[in-house]
Amino acid sequence: MDLSGDGAALGPEWQTAGNNVCGVLRGWGDVSRAAARFVRAGWWTRSSDWESYEVGTEWCAVELTPVGGSEVLLNGVVDPGRLDDLVVLLSGPGVGFGVELYDGRGELCREVEGGR
Repeated sequence: MDLSGDGAALGPEWQTAGNNVCGVLRGWGDVSRAAARFVRAGWWTRSSDWESYEVGTEWCAVELTPVGGSEVLLNGVVDPGRLDDLVVLLSGPGVGFGVELYDGRGELCREVEGGR
């Protein structure tokens, strides 16, 4: 997968924020295919190790880590007011996902399941 530095940098208010979003992508194939979907949406991406990618835009940055089969873990930070935008990006035919949003105290505030 081609890496891209073209997307908008993560906004300063989110650069020091703790992780507040996690989830799993189901049926996406390998992790590079998942990262490619973010690149097509205009996000930046970079390899974070031999198998994982970091992807981001001004309101979200997450790490995508393969866990076997066609599942990919997602973990990082998102502007809580833009969670629905992330959900739209993750939605598509033949794929599924689950994401959880946490507040500053680590309490679950929202959970979204989609697809498949």
